[in-house]
Amino acid sequence: MADVKKVVLAYSGGLDTSVILKWLQDTYNCEVVTFTADLGQGEEVEPARAKAKQMGVKEVFIEDLREEFVRDFVYPMFRANTVYEGEYLLGTSIARPLIAKRLIEIANATGADAISHGATGKGNDQVRFELGAYALKPGVKVIAPWREWDLLSREKLMDYAEAHNIPIERHGKKKSPYSMDANLLHISYEGGVLEDTWTEHEEDMWKWTVSPEKAPDAATYIELTYRKGDIVAIDGKDLTPAQVLTELNRIGGANGIGRLDIVENRYVGMKSRGCYETPGGTIMLKAHRAIESITLDREVAHLKDELMPRYAKLIYTGYWWSPEREMLQQMIDASQEHVNGVVRLKLYKGNVIVVGRKSDDSLFDANIATFEEDGGAYNQADAAGFIKLNALRMRIAANKGRKLF
Repeated sequence: MADVKKVVLAYSGGLDTSVILKWLQDTYNCEVVTFTADLGQGEEVEPARAKAKQMGVKEVFIEDLREEFVRDFVYPMFRANTVYEGEYLLGTSIARPLIAKRLIEIANATGADAISHGATGKGNDQVRFELGAYALKPGVKVIAPWREWDLLSREKLMDYAEAHNIPIERHGKKKSPYSMDANLLHISYEGGVLEDTWTEHEEDMWKWTVSPEKAPDAATYIELTYRKGDIVAIDGKDLTPAQVLTELNRIGGANGIGRLDIVENRYVGMKSRGCYETPGGTIMLKAHRAIESITLDREVAHLKDELMPRYAKLIYTGYWWSPEREMLQQMIDASQEHVNGVVRLKLYKGNVIVVGRKSDDSLFDANIATFEEDGGAYNQADAAGFIKLNALRMRIAANKGRKLF
């Protein structure tokens, strides 16, 4: 342990990371640099500075990364229509590579030889943080206290904090029974009653969304403008990526959109039940598929759909900085060159309904697709040969008396 001179800690200022800060100082006898990121979690991050200073930290980094988060991580992911196991929009997963990147950049800038995080030994985040760190700085040392110490309960953490005079705020209010993670894309909830897969989640758990039953009786219409696969305006008003997601969260939350209750397969091998609020992301996914439906070639669209589960798994399991993800990203980004136009949506009591889409790059030709007279734009007689050729292998097998099963 004596070989660690300085460590950069991903620090929130809460109980866990405050204990980790002191534990690192005592156990490794090293200097600790703290890094706190504002990813749109909805909580003040500046108080972490005073707490870190109070505990003797000389170098404190507090950064607003909301624009970078949406522009360089969320938007590229949504260009692929990314969904893990059919439902999860990867709100936690996509934030981890950015945090890992900044941890390494700060380590390089401050001359630190190690980084540390507060992820437990049971979850996915330890993998995501560390795979990213090793990809960006192969020789870095990673300290994961939850895999080393014996402070494996909240009671033990509190006792440690009190014994070492660690400043922990006590609000006198009941602590949330859930383990929560939030950023501009989502809020996740785990633990508490959710550990029983048969028990319905509690209504007062949700923070961003009204229940669909209490959503407005009148529908909300919005128009999203796309440029190269990314939303650049809402209702004609130009917005930055972070502003887009913030506004979609507001509109979606007010209409009861984006709630999810799933059991997912963690990378470490166990199943885990989680609830997620992703109002803006739910709208983005529906709208992006709508604009692609008129601007993408059929085989390009189908190939993207075939590769998407692999891409989603790479993000979920922490391989954002891998060469295979970067290779896929280049292909996905190239497919978005003509994904331009406007999508009109109807939001109503938890539903996102596409009611219109238009684009100067549209491949939809009403003259060909029409059920009315097409003026000779499409010769229906051509379909006979097309069908016979596609049936040829099956006709040959049938003539040989081959059984289908």
